[in-house]
Amino acid sequence: MTDENAALALLNSRPVVDGEPRDALALDDEGARWLRARGGSGSGGELRTARRARDLLDSVVRGEAPAGVLAEVLECVHRLPHFSDEGLTWKVSVEEDQRFAVEAVLAWDELRREAPGRLRPCANPECRLFLVDRSHANRARWCSMATCGNRMKARRHHERSRARQA
Repeated sequence: MTDENAALALLNSRPVVDGEPRDALALDDEGARWLRARGGSGSGGELRTARRARDLLDSVVRGEAPAGVLAEVLECVHRLPHFSDEGLTWKVSVEEDQRFAVEAVLAWDELRREAPGRLRPCANPECRLFLVDRSHANRARWCSMATCGNRMKARRHHERSRARQA
């Protein structure tokens, strides 16, 4: 999983399916499987940490909280020097049950710096997913054109049709 995918996967772990909110990080076997499929251990501690990181990251990306709230997730991170023939590099050291959450927050920060404004919530108010806009114009609005985009365009067309008939 690339860094960008770690952040997006964590943010999108709470979809609405057939009008019902779902949580891929439920505190059960399903949540543990979801984390293991993405390189985590799936432990209960890791699930709780990932859920907390997701909630904080969600509020930051939606503009409801400042980025500083994410410091809570990164308190366990340590940088260690690593020497090799090429010179000095820094390695991030983190406890195993914190790893996925930390990687997702670090991925969000990298995406924020490298592609500012490209990570955003879906414009469908009934959707809870996020997207990374890779378009040249940076005007993508929906997590999926096939689902949310189509629904929103159909809804607007229906509303315009009804307004003309009235």
